[in-house]
This record gives sequence, structure tokens and C-alpha cells, in this order.
Amino acid sequence: MVYLLGGVLLGGVVFVGGLVAVVVGVALALVLVGVPLLALLAFAGIPVAAIERRRLRLIDPATPAAPTPHRTPEAPGIPAWFKLRVKEQATWRELAYTVLLALVLWPLDLLVLACTIGAPALLIGAPAQLALDGGEIRAAKLWLVSDYPLAFATALLGLALLAPLLYPLGAYATARAALARLLLAPREVELAGQLAEVTRSRARLVDAFEAERRRIERDLHDGAQQRLVALTMTLGLARLDVTPGSPLAAQLATAHDEAGNVLTELRELIRGIHPQVLVDYGLAAAIEDAAERSPIPVDTDLDTLPRLPESVESAGYFVTREALTNIARHSEAPRAHISASHQQDTLRIDVRDEGKGGADPGRGTGLTGLADRIAVLDGTLTVISPPGGPTVLSVEIPCRAAQNPQDLSAD
Repeated sequence: MVYLLGGVLLGGVVFVGGLVAVVVGVALALVLVGVPLLALLAFAGIPVAAIERRRLRLIDPATPAAPTPHRTPEAPGIPAWFKLRVKEQATWRELAYTVLLALVLWPLDLLVLACTIGAPALLIGAPAQLALDGGEIRAAKLWLVSDYPLAFATALLGLALLAPLLYPLGAYATARAALARLLLAPREVELAGQLAEVTRSRARLVDAFEAERRRIERDLHDGAQQRLVALTMTLGLARLDVTPGSPLAAQLATAHDEAGNVLTELRELIRGIHPQVLVDYGLAAAIEDAAERSPIPVDTDLDTLPRLPESVESAGYFVTREALTNIARHSEAPRAHISASHQQDTLRIDVRDEGKGGADPGRGTGLTGLADRIAVLDGTLTVISPPGGPTVLSVEIPCRAAQNPQDLSAD
């Protein structure tokens, strides 16, 4: 009942507002001012449809509200928004539903409410109406009621009619909501377009994240690291100018050693943000470098990997490094093995250890975020780790080998 009553109110407002807009637009069209107003009426269905999609929750609260079928414009600004909306079929379906609501649906909603709720309510109110009128009344405009026994009998009849009439009321409201969902919910093609847009958006976020990582790496390498190198050299030269064994010499030695330690930590930080070896020599060299710095022995079989797109090399490297970190911390494995190959336009990386197994990526091992990152590249990450081992982490990313250095930034 609330859903249909809301439809009556919304439909009445749309009918009056649309009629006024059309009359004003036609009147002003003689001076060309009304032409833009009439053109804007083509988009009147968008806000009405947004309200209707939310109202669908009144019929079935357990069902989520129908998502919008509209895509996000690729460029900001009103012109881009209008250009995209004109091309979308959903815009015209929503306009058709708005016209249908204004001319047909809300009067029909009102008629159904009057027949299923209004008529029984008038019968139920016969005693009160008779008390107020003091004479005789015509109950629901059907028959005369002149005394209270007949008035109460009429009220009982209204109560008896109300219960069975609620079923067709619910059936009509369900059919009405089904029609709205059919016209206003996104079609499969539109859902596929939205999914593609989400994928492209995620890919743009990953690219922006990688660009920011490289910028931070360059700033640290060319800025803070160079200043620390200069500071370390200055402290080393100062140590040569003081008397050995003096308190100042001891303080300079401590400062020199501390500056060296900070420089070492900064270099490790820079390597972790975006290793230069990955940019200069590719994924195979970067994996070899990560294996050499691993606290446990690592065997590698990299099968002469070619240069790959930058995003693929970055994802493959950080997944491998995270896997080695997890092996060193949790697996208790004596050794690890990394194999990587690029065949049939697919990069495959396998990281294996003979540890205790039982690894669960959902327990905060750091692989969940990397799996999302690989999914942006249409890749997959799987972890097989039965209790007792072995644990095998596999990554597959479809990609073509880069033919020249300019291809390294391609998707």
C-alpha cells in the first residue's frame, strides 16, 4: 500500500510538472528560449528512475535496490555527461517509463487503492459517519443506512471484504514493481559495460599507484640518498682531521657509523619501493636479486624471460618477493624454488617450498592485495598449501612480450 501510494504521489507530481514544462516550453519556443527546455525534458526520466529504483525496496526489502544502468563519463564536465547519456539506451527507457508513470501508472495505482482499500474503509466507517451525519447515509455510495444495526453490519461487511482484497493489492504491487525493474534495471549489455569500466578504472588506479611509487623512488634516490652520501663523506673527512682517541673523534665515529646505517636502510627502502634492477634489466634479473637477498637459499629457473609490460613485471616481482617473505617467516622450509616462464603470451611464476604448509592467504599474509592487483591484469593467483606441505604459489598473467623499450609501458 505504501509503495502504491508513493507511486500515486510521484506520478501526480511528474504529470503536473511535465505538463507545465511542456506548456512553458511550447510557449517559449516561439522565441527559441523554450527549445532547450523541451530538449531537457528528454533527461527527465533519469531522476524519476533513480527514485523508482529506490522505491523497489518497499516491495522486497531483502532484495538489493536495482543498480543504475548508467556509466560514468570518461571526462568531467556537463557536456561529457550529456553526450554519454544521449547515447545510452537506458536514458530512453527511463523516459518511456516516466511518460508511462505520468499518464497511465499513477491513475491505475489510485484506482487499485480505491477499490481494495478505499471501498472497505468507507464501509468500515459507516457507524462513525452515521454518528456525525445524524440522519441517514449512503455507505460507499452503494445503499442507504439509517440506523446503527445496519451501520455496524455494513462495518462488518467492510472488514470481511478487506482481508481478501489485500491479496490482489499485493499481487498488483508486485507486478507493478516487476515492470519498473524490467524497464529501469540495467540489461546484461549494460552490466558488462559497467564491469569493463570498473576494470579499466582499477587498471588506471594501479598505473597511477605504480607511477607514484616510481616518483617516490626517484625522489629518495636523487634527493635524500645523495644528501646522506654527502653527509657520510663529510663525516669521514672530518674524522681524518681530528686527533685519534679524542672525545670529538669518538663522537664523529659514532655519527659516521650511524649515517652509514641510515644510508643502508634508505637503500633497502628504495629497493623495496621499486627496484632499479627491475626497470633496467627486467623481471628475471629482479627475481634473481630478490632470491640472493632472501634469508633462506632459493633455487631459480627463469627460462630466459623476455622483457614484459611494466605493469606485469612489477606485479610479478612483488608477488615473488611477498612469497619469499612469507616462506622465511612462516614456512620453516630449508629451501625454496622459483620457476618462471613466458609461453603462449602468458607469464607463469611458481614459488615452491617444502615447509610445514597450511598457508591461508586470507589471514593477512599480504597476498590478498597482490591478488587484486593481478586480477586487474586479467591474471590469477592461486595458493596450494596442504598441512605438512609443500606450498606452491602460482601466478598466471596474460601478456605479450615487449618488442622494444617503448612497449614496456603498454598494458
